[in-house]
Amino acid sequence: MGDVSEATTIMGTSGCAEFPRIARFLREIGAILPAGSSVAGAWSFGGASASCSSGPDANNLEAFALSALSQDPAVAPHLKVWTSGRRRQALALHLLDGAVLEASIWNFVVSQFESVLDSERADRQVKALDASKQLQQALFNISEVVQSDASMDEVLEIIHKDVAQLMYARNFMVLTWDRDTDLVQLRYFVDEMDEASKVASRVPYPATQMTQSLAVRMMIGGKPLLGPSDDLCVSLGISTHPAYGSPSRAWLGVPMMSGGVVRGAIVVQSYEEEAEYSEESLRILEFVAQHLQMALDQRREIDALEARVYERTHQLRNANMILQNEISERQRGEALQRTLFRISELSTAPISGERFFSEVHEIISKLVDCQNFFIALLDESHEYLELAYRIDLQGAAPRRRHRLNSITDYVVSHGRPTLLDRPAIQKMIEEGRVEAAGEIPYSWLGVPLRKENSVIGAMVVQSYNEHVVYDERDLELFVFAAQQVGGALSRRTAVVELENRVTRRTQELARSNRALLAEIAERIRVEDRLHHQAQHDVLTGLANRRQLLDRLSRDMRNARSDGTVPSFAVLYLDMDQFKLVNDSMGHAAGDEMLVDVARRLQEHVRPDDLVARLGGDEFAILTEHFEDPMVIESMAARILAAFERPLRIHDRELFPSASIGIAYWREGYFNGEELLRDADAAMYRAKALGRGKFMVFDEEMRAESVRLLDLEADLRRAINNESFEVVYQPVVAFSGGEVVGYEALVRWIDADGSYVLPDDFIGMGEDSGLIQAVDWLVYRKVARRLAAPGTTYISINVSPQHFQSGDFVERLIEMLSDAGADVNRLRIEITENALMEDDGLAMEVLVKLRRHGVKTLLDDFGTGYSALSYLRRFPLYGIKVDRSFISGMHGDSDGSSEALVNAIIAMSHALNLECVAEGVETEYQAQHLAAAGCGFAQGFLYGRPAALSN
Repeated sequence: MGDVSEATTIMGTSGCAEFPRIARFLREIGAILPAGSSVAGAWSFGGASASCSSGPDANNLEAFALSALSQDPAVAPHLKVWTSGRRRQALALHLLDGAVLEASIWNFVVSQFESVLDSERADRQVKALDASKQLQQALFNISEVVQSDASMDEVLEIIHKDVAQLMYARNFMVLTWDRDTDLVQLRYFVDEMDEASKVASRVPYPATQMTQSLAVRMMIGGKPLLGPSDDLCVSLGISTHPAYGSPSRAWLGVPMMSGGVVRGAIVVQSYEEEAEYSEESLRILEFVAQHLQMALDQRREIDALEARVYERTHQLRNANMILQNEISERQRGEALQRTLFRISELSTAPISGERFFSEVHEIISKLVDCQNFFIALLDESHEYLELAYRIDLQGAAPRRRHRLNSITDYVVSHGRPTLLDRPAIQKMIEEGRVEAAGEIPYSWLGVPLRKENSVIGAMVVQSYNEHVVYDERDLELFVFAAQQVGGALSRRTAVVELENRVTRRTQELARSNRALLAEIAERIRVEDRLHHQAQHDVLTGLANRRQLLDRLSRDMRNARSDGTVPSFAVLYLDMDQFKLVNDSMGHAAGDEMLVDVARRLQEHVRPDDLVARLGGDEFAILTEHFEDPMVIESMAARILAAFERPLRIHDRELFPSASIGIAYWREGYFNGEELLRDADAAMYRAKALGRGKFMVFDEEMRAESVRLLDLEADLRRAINNESFEVVYQPVVAFSGGEVVGYEALVRWIDADGSYVLPDDFIGMGEDSGLIQAVDWLVYRKVARRLAAPGTTYISINVSPQHFQSGDFVERLIEMLSDAGADVNRLRIEITENALMEDDGLAMEVLVKLRRHGVKTLLDDFGTGYSALSYLRRFPLYGIKVDRSFISGMHGDSDGSSEALVNAIIAMSHALNLECVAEGVETEYQAQHLAAAGCGFAQGFLYGRPAALSN
């Protein structure tokens, strides 16, 4: 081996930088190869492909490996392409001067490459889980900080740090939009490119003057924006301007909403190519915007309330100062001043309302005779007066009464301080301005209580003693005292409202926290459930294909590491005629049968054996640590015997049966898929022998597998070289005998010029997926034929794989359009399998084809289930009677074939479907079909498949 440490370099796609472990492995392999050799690997993770290579011819070899990954490899002496689950990988070597690497070394290199890939995949899954936990923790931190007592600047800085953990956020901006003033203000800004200009713009500006700002336009539109800033500006008709920042390669902004109205925005952007934002980034930023707006709303409400309280307090302080001056001027002295200040102090004291009023009464009593004193307050409806406090020598009074025409109601209604003596009260009664209520006092003094300039009640003192009379000085005192009491009531009400609002908001936030914690817990439960589901079949609870392959990989690694000859095998089981049960009795019955099958399998395996459902009606059993293969074959016999017991589903007795294929581990298997493949092949051989059989994979089957692999390689080369010819068999109308159309058939021309018959390669092509490439070669040739003038149609055969693909119709119509073909002259032929796979998708495809003018025929009718429901439900144009029925019509038979054909023709008439008979070879057959009313015929009697002249 030459020393290539200086010449060897890692080249190719971004796979090398993103997957350093794989790059290091390829460098190590390159280091032990002959000088000038190259090595390249390609693999797929999560639906995306990547590659890496080492050596002087690395670029070409890497492109070759990627080509192999896409199932289109060229010829190479050292190439390995294989699949693990849904993942696919390829490894290729190029040795200098045509040197050949020993098979054992090559196999070792391949297995090591797969181990490196498995390690890389495992690391990525761990990193993905760590990223999910980091996301949950960051979102929880954001939810907590917006509810904290931190200042808004601190909140925004913390949110910036948390968002930076979830996405690229070196450039982070928060704006607020006051919809009442239309002013936009930059509340928080960190930017790598525009720090100086943006700091100056923190002064609020009207939104109408900033319509060229991308963030403002996003707020006006009320929808998130994602993409390069220049592209977004073009889409919004914005002319970029330096005043609104430098253009960014990635820009993401979401509006902050409150009550369905945009109140601000959060923006992140990147000036670097490698930083991108996704839909997940958008959802995270929307979550942050929602919680940040909640914090802003809450703080805005608290600030507004505090401002009102402060303003009212400030007003009361001014009133106190004025009151003090007036008291000084009138020589009311210190007593009056202490009284008013004490009432003012009481307004902020943490005491009950009853005690507050009692304290006010006690304070005023030191300056005025207040033996008969009460405070009456209006209720919310203003229809009732409630006695909040009352001391009176005349006895009790109702705590709550309707508004009357009393003196107290007079003061409340007019909102003016009132001082009356007994004659004045009697005069008001005589004039009808008030009504008498009990004993008329000698002196009565009442002042209104106000809250924000609205009368909310009255404070009253009265005397029933002729020696106690109130004067203007007392009225003045009561006026000032009422101001204090009214202000105190306003503040106390505001405090209660604030406490109630804080309590409600706290409860709301607590509920939000509980919901968030519940959501996080639910996510953890979902992740655990998804992990379980990733390893188990949902219907039966058995292990799934992934868990089975993991167990097989472990057994194979153990076998290679300890050097012993292990004993483990795979039993591949498939239910016989399960599809008939599923289609005739419904999916629920089919599911019930599968659950019963799973139970029976578990009853007849050993405790350490692994039973797995691979999908549909296919199961597999991994059995380990046995001394004699007869143990496994006896197990297979017991399982088949277990299926002889009848099963009762939906009041119907069923007799399930199965076929089993067995493949034993031996040296030469590289992965579990290969062992499953051979067990599957043995199962199909057992199924061919009849129901309820098992078969062991042997050398004869292995030789057949090798033959199929060679045939697959030949087919791949034939596809690359387009070594196919399209021949056409005519379709004739019975009514006039003229040719109305052709069926396009494919012929594979081998390298020696001979034909490979379709029956020899169609099945293999369908299993390998190559038949689709062959079909599209045929379709293109037919499209070119349909571009020529003519009136006859051409029908093409469409496999279920094509029919069930999502883009088949669009791709077919586009191909016909590119070729200039007459779409109305194209017909397609499908089998019942194409309809049964996914009837919803099948209906959608048929409707699209009919909309484009393409007619659909049901081919080989009579050989499948021939369900009339298909003919009624689906928009089919016609049916083709299978040749097996036509061949049975020869005049000297028992007439059963003629009767069946007559019934099919009559059914087609009843359903208004065109009827074409296939395989017509004799005059007798033609005459009988015409007499039965069949419209069209196809067969050797009218012409063999052949090329058409121009």
